[in-house]
Amino acid sequence: MDKKTILNTTHREMGARMVPFGGWDMPVHYGSQIEEHHAVRRDAGMFDVSHMTVVDLRGAGVRSFLRHLLANDVNKLGTPGKALYSCMLRDDGGVIDDLIVYFLDESWFRMVVNAATTEKDLAWIEQQAGDFDVAVSPRFDLGMVAVQGPVARAKAKALLPDALREPAMALKPFSAAYAGDWFVGRTGYTGEDGFEVMLPEVEAPEFWRALAAAGVRPCGLGARDTLRLEAGMNLYGTDMDESQSPLGSGLTWTVAFEPTDRDFIGRSALEKQRSAGSLPKFVALLLDGKGVLRGHQKLYDGEREAGEITSGGFSPTLERSIALARVAADAGDVLTVDIRGRRLSVRRVKAPFVRNGKPLIEL
Repeated sequence: MDKKTILNTTHREMGARMVPFGGWDMPVHYGSQIEEHHAVRRDAGMFDVSHMTVVDLRGAGVRSFLRHLLANDVNKLGTPGKALYSCMLRDDGGVIDDLIVYFLDESWFRMVVNAATTEKDLAWIEQQAGDFDVAVSPRFDLGMVAVQGPVARAKAKALLPDALREPAMALKPFSAAYAGDWFVGRTGYTGEDGFEVMLPEVEAPEFWRALAAAGVRPCGLGARDTLRLEAGMNLYGTDMDESQSPLGSGLTWTVAFEPTDRDFIGRSALEKQRSAGSLPKFVALLLDGKGVLRGHQKLYDGEREAGEITSGGFSPTLERSIALARVAADAGDVLTVDIRGRRLSVRRVKAPFVRNGKPLIEL
């Protein structure tokens, strides 16, 4: 049986269409995925992300541990509240998960990991933590709501605890503040401004309904996926997984090879990949004609198979089909895609496609 977040009953009462997702019963939309997408781009929308897992890591050795565990370097985090996006790798460089880590103090960091990978993530983290002075505590007592859009922070402000309102509004992107068990990060997965709010699970339904009353539109997983695709953001299990390294997944920027003496898990494998060369390129694509780009469709450079789409779909903002793809290092800029036996032209463009409500590519 699929697991349920604390907001499951609330979603159903508010008319959501529920679907299985990674072992969870989640809302895919509340009537119109397109309208929910536009609400986030133009105003404010909210998503139940309580299926994701908050993990607190505490102890004198936590910074040293995370410098070993993660491909990005938490020594970039010097100010309490600052956040960092990183991959957690296997020894062979494959991506176990992508995550956000927050620095709160020298004995406390907080991570947020993906829902479908929680069990294996926690097992891996516990295994690697054995030689460090670190306690690993998954916070299953917390819910999580993402409030996203150009006016999302303004609409959410009055609903935060008094002690958190002004600190939250003063946050810079990729920073967080907390008061008691409420935690607010100026982060998201949509390409828009907003908050991700962690709060006691039992308080989440009231917060969700208060946001709706304040004019924040409830949104489902469908809009979340089209928003993140427009923003050029990877989806774990689709754009990268344990069979792919960050170097072939458009995530080289998340790997800190400097300083050279930091021996993070997977470093040796990534260095060998870099030295070998000919790594596939991770690219953004725009379909020139009509049709829908989907994951696993084959790409061709002339008559040569040159790669595969990893994520694809219709962009409500651009009203065109877009995709992320992994292609051969020597593939050209103009490719064709096989859609049901037909070869259609696609061109490589620079991601993201849309950010802060504005198209960033020429159609």
